[in-house]
Amino acid sequence: MGAAGSKLEKALGDQFPEGERYFGLENFGNTCYCNSVLQALYFCAPFREQLLEYYANSKNTGDAEENLLTCLADLFTQISSQKKKTGVIAPKRFVQRLKKQNELFRSYMHQDAHEFLNFLLNELVDILEKEAQAVKSEPETSSPPEKTANGPKHAQANGVSKEPLATWVHKNFQGILTNETRCLQCETVTARDETFFDLSLDIEQNSSITSCLKNFSSTETLNAEDKFFCDKCCSLQEAQKRMKIKKPPHILVIHLKRFKYIEQLGRYKKLSYRVVFPLELKLSNTVEDADIEYSLFAVVVHVGSGPNHGHYVSLVKSHNHWLFFDDENVEMIDESAVQTFFGSTQEYSSNTDHGYILFYESIGASNNKS
Repeated sequence: MGAAGSKLEKALGDQFPEGERYFGLENFGNTCYCNSVLQALYFCAPFREQLLEYYANSKNTGDAEENLLTCLADLFTQISSQKKKTGVIAPKRFVQRLKKQNELFRSYMHQDAHEFLNFLLNELVDILEKEAQAVKSEPETSSPPEKTANGPKHAQANGVSKEPLATWVHKNFQGILTNETRCLQCETVTARDETFFDLSLDIEQNSSITSCLKNFSSTETLNAEDKFFCDKCCSLQEAQKRMKIKKPPHILVIHLKRFKYIEQLGRYKKLSYRVVFPLELKLSNTVEDADIEYSLFAVVVHVGSGPNHGHYVSLVKSHNHWLFFDDENVEMIDESAVQTFFGSTQEYSSNTDHGYILFYESIGASNNKS
């Protein structure tokens, strides 16, 4: 990385952001799925700040037992405290802990970056909640931790009285969806809230994130065998159903469903569809507060023509510069290069590098634009 690192420093020159570090991550055989997501999370400014703060506080207590959270905090601290501005770090301890924690990631097969992100965020939440509960159960506790207003990620319909704690992972990534069903007989609207850390969107050829979000929130009619049981009518009725974003998150993570099971083939196929993702995204038609705006700061890209093989890289925006992270290699790229990862207009194309997971930060939150 020596030559590449100095090339990056030269490219940034006097514009190299004060205190920032751009480090590639070593690949241990098949860990590009992990490296690409870690880079996106590292350049998610509020998440990184809170993780580093957590690490500093846990160091002070001195009795933190090793888990995925402490390994991630240790890795981010290692990167941010490097004397050099660029280089390579081996996330060995984190990867070892990941494999120990989840057998899914132990094999040398191609892994899914979205599955890893989901597992990681939920694991961090579990650890933080357990730690907060342990503090709460100690005698002479201080004021109780802040609670969330909604149920857990997999909320139970009967509404459990015990509400979960709102960790800093929730505060960054969690949004609330409302599933509304309107009985066409009596017009009664039944609404059910559920929380999410990311939105998985169906995609179509030559579409955009905006149109995918509109489809996600489009009204669906329930009839024939799909009729809805209306509590007020006490019978099955035709109804209209739609999904809305009730509370948008600070960090909006969008997962494009590029891997689809094709029954005729009896296997998954990668959809290389061209899906335009803008640098600035305005949520409309899908959210109650239509004025909320987001800025793109990271993209995890899947490289390859199929779902069971390939490679992951990430594009990251840091201090108004776009960077390309490919395991150990880090390069500066032009903003216009982001468009090359939208996808292909033809089904078979030599371009196999497609945006897969998009990270947007709400404008107005502490963001990467400084």
